[in-house]
Amino acid sequence: MSQENVEFVRRMYSALARNDWDAAFRDAHPDFEVTFKDGPRAGTHRGRETLQEVAADLRAGFDYWVFEPLELIERGDQVVAIVNNRLRPKGGTSGEFGYRNGSVFTIRDGMVLSIVGYPTPEEALEAAGLGE
Repeated sequence: MSQENVEFVRRMYSALARNDWDAAFRDAHPDFEVTFKDGPRAGTHRGRETLQEVAADLRAGFDYWVFEPLELIERGDQVVAIVNNRLRPKGGTSGEFGYRNGSVFTIRDGMVLSIVGYPTPEEALEAAGLGE
């Protein structure tokens, strides 16, 4: 089942990169929740509609925001995603910046129950019991 969970997370990231919310959350629990541990929308958000609103708000200040999972690590019913983000702010700038963060997905019976986003990969690994 663990490899299925890793593939589920990989497919979710691919669908989100295409803004295909139907594909991204096809197998998500209706009451799933996403928690951001840091940032302008820190806190817990429940359900697809709420997450879409949060994502639109976060993306509003950027011409583009590309996120790519660099590593997906399974641990029981959790998958830790180490993600590279590249962004270009709106406003005519040609500059781009990037950062890495981490998320911990909890998946049971083929359904995502929760996602917790951490500002650094190390914090996500630590939260999943994979820290040094």
